[in-house]
Amino acid sequence: MPDSTPTVPELEEQQRRLVLPRFTHEDAWALGCLLVERARKRRAPVAIDIHRAGQQLFHAALPGSTPDNDAWITRKRRVVERYGAPSYLVGARFRAKGTTFEESSRLDPDAYAAHGGSFPVTVEGAGVIGAVTVSGLPQLEDHRFVVEALEEFLGRSAG
Repeated sequence: MPDSTPTVPELEEQQRRLVLPRFTHEDAWALGCLLVERARKRRAPVAIDIHRAGQQLFHAALPGSTPDNDAWITRKRRVVERYGAPSYLVGARFRAKGTTFEESSRLDPDAYAAHGGSFPVTVEGAGVIGAVTVSGLPQLEDHRFVVEALEEFLGRSAG
């Protein structure tokens, strides 16, 4: 991905493109392990979480992550659940309007964070059924980390 900050249309295109044919417990495990593998290679101090239909299917906390990362995961995931869109995209839409999520969403910032790192798990024919979330890197890096893993996972699912 380019080093520049993605535009709202680019972020929306990512969401349209990253749709899975299915998402089982086994898929959650495989995606979670892929994220852990990628994080270990980068020595990224992240926590990783995958939820489906209100149930946590995967969680890992790598060296250097902290309990704060789990709190960020919860806040970012709530944004995905509420808006049905990537947490970074939600924040970008507010910024594009000349405001911030915190100023204009009317949601408790202790419960919701429109920062990068949580991406909807979208299944063909079903829509958004969950979220995959990473916390521990700067927000755009968290977002890109999840997107890159979803792209690889989708490529494996198709192949």
